[in-house]
Amino acid sequence: MNIELQPIGIIHTPYVEPENIPIQGRFSPEVEGRAELYDEYVDGLTDLDGFSHAILIYHFHKSDKTRLQGRPFLEDNIHGIFAIRSPHRPNHLGISIVRIERIIENKIFFTEVDMLDGTPLLDIKPYSEFFDSRDNVHSGWMEKHFKDGNVPERTILSPR
Repeated sequence: MNIELQPIGIIHTPYVEPENIPIQGRFSPEVEGRAELYDEYVDGLTDLDGFSHAILIYHFHKSDKTRLQGRPFLEDNIHGIFAIRSPHRPNHLGISIVRIERIIENKIFFTEVDMLDGTPLLDIKPYSEFFDSRDNVHSGWMEKHFKDGNVPERTILSPR
C-alpha cells in the first residue's frame, strides 16, 4: 500500500539548525513560532481558537536516514526507534503539543516550539484534556531522568 500525504502549510520557527532546539517545546516555553496554512485549509481553523493547545503533526524534512535504533538525547544507551523521538524514523513523522497564543487569518502563533524552520505541516488536532490526558502513565527509560519532578540539565539539543 502506498500512502501519499500533502502538507497543509509550513511551520516557521527561529530554529534553522537542530542545535539549540529543546528536546520538547515545554523546556523553552518563551520561544514563539507560527504555522502558516495554505489558503485552501484556512476554514479548518474555525473554533481552534477556543483551545489552549494543539497537536501539530509534521514531516521531519531534514532527516535523510532511517534507523530502527538510536541514542536519545538524554542518554547514551541505544533504544528502539519506537521508544524514542528521533526524526530518523521510517516515515519521518513528528508530533508536538504547542500552546496556541493567537490565530490571525491563516496563521497560528504558538509557543513551546521544538521544530525546525520550514517544517512541512501535515495536520493539526486540538489538544483536549478529556481525550489526551491519561492516569497511571509509565514513561519507560525516560522516568529515571525526571525522577522526583527533576528536569535533566540536557534539555536543549547541542553538539555532543
